[in-house]
Amino acid sequence: MALEEARERVAGCLGAQPDEICFTSGGTESDNLALLGTWRARRGEGRNAIVSTPIEHKAVLAAVHQAVREGAEERLCRMTPDCVVDLESFDGLAQDDVAIASVMWVNNEIGTIQPIEDLADRAKSRGVLFHTDAVQAFGKLTIDAKTVPFDILSVSGHKIGAPKGCGAIFIRRGTVIEPLFHGGTQDRGRRPGTENVAAAVGLARAAELVVSEREEECSRLEGLRDHLERAILDQVPDAIVHARGARRAPHILSISVPGTDSESLLMALDLQGIACSAGSACQSGSVTPSHVLTACGVRADIAGAAIRMSLGVLTTEESITRVADVFPVLVRKARGFAPAPRSQVVPA
Repeated sequence: MALEEARERVAGCLGAQPDEICFTSGGTESDNLALLGTWRARRGEGRNAIVSTPIEHKAVLAAVHQAVREGAEERLCRMTPDCVVDLESFDGLAQDDVAIASVMWVNNEIGTIQPIEDLADRAKSRGVLFHTDAVQAFGKLTIDAKTVPFDILSVSGHKIGAPKGCGAIFIRRGTVIEPLFHGGTQDRGRRPGTENVAAAVGLARAAELVVSEREEECSRLEGLRDHLERAILDQVPDAIVHARGARRAPHILSISVPGTDSESLLMALDLQGIACSAGSACQSGSVTPSHVLTACGVRADIAGAAIRMSLGVLTTEESITRVADVFPVLVRKARGFAPAPRSQVVPA
């Protein structure tokens, strides 16, 4: 059966067993099922709290807020200036009254990599279930459920080239989770409803490709990102690369230029055919200051100047060179020093 074959293939990419994979509509549903499903299942055990971080994707933060409306207690960890979880803070919050802790593996705005194995070990030593949103990590980092003790993990299809509207959640054997939907027995009752077989097959194929190509592609992306970063800093030496001192995934660059603002730079970049965002790529065009940078202690004016650049399989050396040439000119214009270059679309 195609659906079960797809399940086996996705499981193989995550170091999991096929029955630990549940197909969903994407990362948002997976995160909601992870947070609300486990909290609702465990609140009767005296575990009413949820631990997370203030830099999570809105899908996690909103799910936690819904649990709070239903009676949960929210506990958010402190972050270091490089946007990494403060381990002492995590230890202080992940007590025996916590149902689940949720920390994203790779931050979607600045690319920081969290110490997931260490955090999962700390959580499990206190009987706390551990979830990680791996939407930005899948295909960029090695993920192996056999060696890293997370209980639940979320992935999304469109981030790895699969069809939009599909994703998956890993639920370790023995983990009790209350379904979000009711009325069917599909997927062992964890996610009732008719399965989207075509999307599941597409997700499985995309997962196999990104895992097999990961090492080579990540090396390429890291080289392109570093080239772009150096080129911008050469021309705009007071630019700030966020989390530059931390471990970062290779495909995300977040940079602020003092004396500018995200809104004007985003519009100027868009006129040059360059698509960026002020924060999450899911909110391209948004000019709200990044909640991630704010949580990591970045000044409001610097957070309000942040530009997030994403690199992917279609990013070429020519694209990077074009952005490296245009960005400093637009910065000078934003600061009132020079005219903007003539509009040009960056080739895909």
